[in-house]
Amino acid sequence: MLTHIQVWRGVDRLAARAGLTPSGLARMAGLDPTTFNPSKRTGENGTRLRWPSTESLSKALAAARVSFEDFAAMATGGTTGRTVPLIGLARAGERGFFDDSGFPVGQGWREVHFPGIEDPSAYALEISGDSMQPVYREGDVVVVSPDDNPRRGDRVVVKTRQGEVMAKRLERITSQSITLASFNPDYKDRILDLRDVAWMSRIVWASQ
Repeated sequence: MLTHIQVWRGVDRLAARAGLTPSGLARMAGLDPTTFNPSKRTGENGTRLRWPSTESLSKALAAARVSFEDFAAMATGGTTGRTVPLIGLARAGERGFFDDSGFPVGQGWREVHFPGIEDPSAYALEISGDSMQPVYREGDVVVVSPDDNPRRGDRVVVKTRQGEVMAKRLERITSQSITLASFNPDYKDRILDLRDVAWMSRIVWASQ
């Protein structure tokens, strides 16, 4: 049975895995933004323990696409997960690292272990530059799942047929184009013709 401290630790780690604050996680799940705030975790003067409702926790797990087993591992510090290949985002546009569907291939990958990652096709990218600030900073690592179909609002990695690789938020997708929102306001949003997109994969975890 998970303790009060473990449950809230799991919520914090679930938010961090999605690259969000607890408030951001609540909003993503369609909940009141204060649902997971520290002020909601105890009663007045800290004398009574408050727990997240089963419904709110279920909605958060569904929004983050995380199983309860993986949540329990995050809450207790368990070691479920797997070793995934890692490469720098700056090198991801080079030839020989991905097949036509966006799955990692070839040499030059490092191996790192991530708890809570069971997807056999997942891989990791190390962020470089400032184009993804303040969400992702230089040295942060994101785990990407090429098997997981992105939905509107998801954070994604996109590679164009010209070899450009970018991490952005999927704002809109039609039969002809995708609209990508930049994290850094100094960089413009992008609208890409689907014919120019080699592949697009969802970011499922972030180490920050």
